[in-house]
This record gives sequence, C-alpha cells and structure tokens, in this order.
Amino acid sequence: MIRVCVAGVTGWAGKAVAEAIGATSDLELVAGVSRSAAGTGRVFATVAEALDAAPADVLVDFTSAETVKANVLTAIARGVHVVNGSSGLTGDDYAEIETLATRQHVGVVAMANASIMAALLQRFAALAAELLPSWEIIDYASAEKIDAPSGTSRQLAERLGSVRQPAGSRPVDEIIGPREARGTSVAGSQVHSLRLPSYSVSTEVIFGLPGERLIMRHEAGESAAPYVAGTLVAIRSVVKHVGLIRGLDALLYT
Repeated sequence: MIRVCVAGVTGWAGKAVAEAIGATSDLELVAGVSRSAAGTGRVFATVAEALDAAPADVLVDFTSAETVKANVLTAIARGVHVVNGSSGLTGDDYAEIETLATRQHVGVVAMANASIMAALLQRFAALAAELLPSWEIIDYASAEKIDAPSGTSRQLAERLGSVRQPAGSRPVDEIIGPREARGTSVAGSQVHSLRLPSYSVSTEVIFGLPGERLIMRHEAGESAAPYVAGTLVAIRSVVKHVGLIRGLDALLYT
C-alpha cells in the first residue's frame, strides 16, 4: 500500500485526485493539506504538519505557484517522494530539487500537466522537432492564472529545445515595434500566452515549412478529470525512482 498526502486536497484538481485515490485498492490517502479546511478530519494547514502527523510515502502537490517549491522541498527533506502537478517552478528550482532528491534518495515527478493526452502532445512534438526546424508555442489558460507561460508550455519549450533550437524566424531584436508582440523566448522557442475566461490549460505548438503547417494542440475542458489518471500513474511509479523526472511523458516512456 502506498501512503499518499495530497496538498491542495480541497482544490479543483486535488479534490478529484483524492477521491480517485480513495477508490483504489493499492493507494491510501493518509492526509491532506488545505489552509481553509485545516482541522477537518486528517486535513492540515501545512505540508510539514501533515507529514509529521501522518507518515506518507508520496506527497502529491496541486497547490499554487507561490507555495509549490516550499512544499516540494519540505517533503524531500523528510524522505518523502513527490508528484508535483503545480506550475511556477523555474529551471534553477528544478536543479535544486534534483540535487536534494538525489541526496535524500527519493523520486520527484514534475508533471506540469498530469493529463496523459498532454504528455502525448509533448512526446509527438519532440518527435516532430527532429525533422521540422521551425515552430512556435501558444499557451492558453484562464484569466485568473497567475504564472505565464504555464508550466505545461514552459516544459514543452524546454523539451523541444533539448531536441534542437528553432530556426527560420527573423530575430526578435530586429523587429520593428514592441518586441513583446513576439511573445517570450523559453529555451529558444517563442511562447505566446493567452489568458481568457473559459480556458483551463491548453497548449498548441505550430510547426511551419514553406507552403505547409503542422498544428498539434491539447485542449482541456474545465473539469479536473483529465489530470487524475496521469497522477495515479505517477504516484505508483515515483516510489521506484530516485532523482527528478521532468514531464509525465518522460515517465511513461522510461
């Protein structure tokens, strides 16, 4: 039995994941973290309090960009594996997390997006980048999302950047007009972030060659259902790993 603590247990994704854990025979929800519901049952105000009160094998984090790093580091320091579904972490943050996780001999799966379909988008896009030299990314999210680009789009850009650097576009410093109109560069890819009502997190990558385009897009609705199956896969797998795994697709194809 794998003992699980869910941070953000009353939130949009965390609640759905907690309910799914309760329906399994090999996972046990031993604690949750939620400031608004602290003191109700096995729900605590902080990750430290939860892990001290209820020993767990895996912390699942679906909180926010403001708290995720502290939560992850707190769990690792206590020898607890981590499945992170929150965005907002930088490359430097991940380097720090990997160093500490290796030292503590625990695994960390940083998904950015727990949807299996989103993971397949990253996988397919990386394959396309091996043959197609030019692309840009469009990042869609809700009007209230605090971080930009989303962790999903940032991770996609970094994955493509590990294949090759995109080519074919006029350098941004040669643009006439506000350079911000060309988005921001992440690992060499131009990323354009839209923030509008009705979006959850959707990601699109457009590859272009003379006379043709290839468009790949993952479109998520307003339900948390797409993120449950991938999270359960990550929980069951992370206890077998040491160090950092970036992206659910990397976990699925290891």
